[in-house]
This record gives sequence, C-alpha cells and structure tokens, in this order.
Amino acid sequence: MVSQKMYKLGSQRSEIRELFEYGLKRKAEIGAENVFDFSLGNPSVPAPECVKDALADLVENTDPVALHGYTSAQGAPDVRKSCADYINKTFGTNYTGDNFYMTVGAAASLTISLCAISEEGEEVIVLAPFFPEYSVFIDQAGMKSVIVKCREEDFQIDFDALKSAINEKTKAIIINSPNNPSGAVFSEDTIKELALVLEDAQEKFGKDIYIIADEPYRELVYSPETVVPFIPNYYANTIVGYSFSKSLSLPGERIGYVLVPDSVNNWQDVYYAVCGAGRALGFVCAPSLFQKIVPKCIGKTSDISIYKKNRDILCDALSEYGYRVVQPDGAFYLFVKAMEEDSRAFCEKAKKYELLLVPGDSFGYPGYIRISYCVSTEMIEKSLPSFKKLSEEYK
Repeated sequence: MVSQKMYKLGSQRSEIRELFEYGLKRKAEIGAENVFDFSLGNPSVPAPECVKDALADLVENTDPVALHGYTSAQGAPDVRKSCADYINKTFGTNYTGDNFYMTVGAAASLTISLCAISEEGEEVIVLAPFFPEYSVFIDQAGMKSVIVKCREEDFQIDFDALKSAINEKTKAIIINSPNNPSGAVFSEDTIKELALVLEDAQEKFGKDIYIIADEPYRELVYSPETVVPFIPNYYANTIVGYSFSKSLSLPGERIGYVLVPDSVNNWQDVYYAVCGAGRALGFVCAPSLFQKIVPKCIGKTSDISIYKKNRDILCDALSEYGYRVVQPDGAFYLFVKAMEEDSRAFCEKAKKYELLLVPGDSFGYPGYIRISYCVSTEMIEKSLPSFKKLSEEYK
C-alpha cells in the first residue's frame, strides 16, 4: 500500500493547476489567442538582461566542474554573503552569510522553516486570503492550520479575529506581503500592531511565537509611496523566506533563501534546525549555477512597469463594468468580488466567455476570484469584452 495521504495530494491537482490544464485543452481546441487564461502566477515579463549576461559569463569563463559541482549544503559562502550584504544595505541590518540558507525556491523556504520549528499538535495561523499550499506545508510539518480572515475592505489584518485565534498552541503566523492573491501590502501600522500582539502573546503563554515572512513579491510594488516593511526590523522572532522567481522572472529555476536573523531567540539553534530540516527534506545544495547568478543580479528586477500597466487596464475596466475591485499595491494579482455568492459557480460561468479565473475558495476566502495579470497586455485588452459580457449576465 502507498501512503493514502500522499496519494490524495498526487492524484488531485490543486484547483489552480486543474484550471491551467483545462486552459491547455481549450487552447488546443480553439486556438490560444481565443482563451483568456488568468490562472497561474507565472511571470510573463522576461528576466532582466543581467541574468543573460551573468549566465553567458559564467558558462564562458568558469571551470565547468566548479560551475556545476556541489556547493556547501547551506549554499555557497560568497552567495550567502552577497544576500547578507544586499539586505544590510537595503534595510539597515547587520547580517552575515551565516544567517542565510539557500533554497530551492520559496516553497522549500517555507517547508524548511515550518519543519525547523514544528512540534506535533501546534498551530500555525494563516491570514486569508492565502496561497493554498500553505495548508499542505503546515500539515506535512505535523501542525494544524488556523485560518484568520483579513478585512474585506482592504485585506489588512483583522486584529480582533487574530487575537481570538492565538492560544497556547500557536507556534507561528505566516504573512505574505505583497500578497498572493490580493496584491495587498501590509502597512507599517499593521506590522507594528502585529508585533505588539505577538509580543504580548509570547509573554502571556511563555513561549516563542514566530512570524514566517513569505516574501517572493517583495520588490513588486507599483508606487514609490508604497513601502514594504522589512519584518525583522519590527518583530524579533521573524524567519524570512525569499525567492528570486518573481523579481527576476525565474520561477522555473527554483532559487531562494531562508534568513534567520540574529534577533530570533536562540537564533543559532533555529538556524541549525533549518539546516537539519533542509537535510531531512533533501533540500541541500540549491542549484549551483543559479546560486552563482544571485550575486550578479541581486536587487535587480524585470520590467515591472508592464505589470502596473496590466493592473491599471484591468482595474479601470472592471470597475466600469460593475465589478468590486480593491486596487492592489503589489504582486500581480487582482482579488475581485464575484457577482454571486458561489465563486466556483461564477468561475464556471466565466468559462462560457473563455475566461479562466480562480475561485477564492482555494485561498480560504469564498465569494471572490483571483485574476493573475502576469500575462500579455494584448491578451488583457482582448479579454475585456468577455469580462463585460459576464458582468451583463448579472444585471
């Protein structure tokens, strides 16, 4: 017999992946140009030139044995140092490479971090709407997900609900800002209040409670006035998971890191637990070629002005058609109120107009839909009549 738990995960795709596969089928039937697929958060803007230049230089001028060989289990020392130097310069911190563990993308960062702190029967709070795989990662680490819904008007934290959810079993809270699927950025006031709430809870229950900051969209913000608070500067017991998938448009290369700041209580023990979790999960020596890309490209981004243009076109048009839209400050998603209570039924109806939208139920927030606007601007413009026809069905 195989593990029934693993069988279920493997045999039943996520709702997002099912929709993506449906889209591939429809494109084969009626042509890709006639299907408006907003299902996946797959960057549509090419990687910046520094990636190509760095790859060419590395392949041309580096000993291939060294280039493609193993690094240290936690990542090459010079790569980890480059991450520390960048974070120190950007956020006024004082980390070294020994605070960093290179990973196979953000999913590995999260699973490693959760396994590093896990104790059987404890709870991890997730703020809805949230990336659906959080629940899978938390369950696999032997803990339980506790869902707290954010405020509907702006997707900031509902602190009354959060305080009610925290108890003696609370081990951590995952925050994702800019957020997938809402695009919301938690304000500095929100983060300050969150820090106070968690500090009070730590004192009340006599235990460490961690923030796990999932930050693959950190650089994807569209206004100079939008500040993405660096969470360790506000709350000591913060573990940061980062990925270069979105900033550098490298989702298929699977490169990121875990940062364990020295401010974390007994931080070296936590870091060793991260190393142990990476070992147990098989996430040692992240892809060496793309580790070597990091020092040459860290701090750079793809041309995110294209995402901003896409956001503005969609927000303006959908608002005009009668959709309820909270304009996102970052990432590349819109989280839009469905025009009926059942968001899955709404998304099924959207398929009549070849619109592939993800129901909010997948993100712990029924009644909404996610639209991934990391697609071509041409496709967005071509899809607008379909969005209009869909809205007219409800008038």
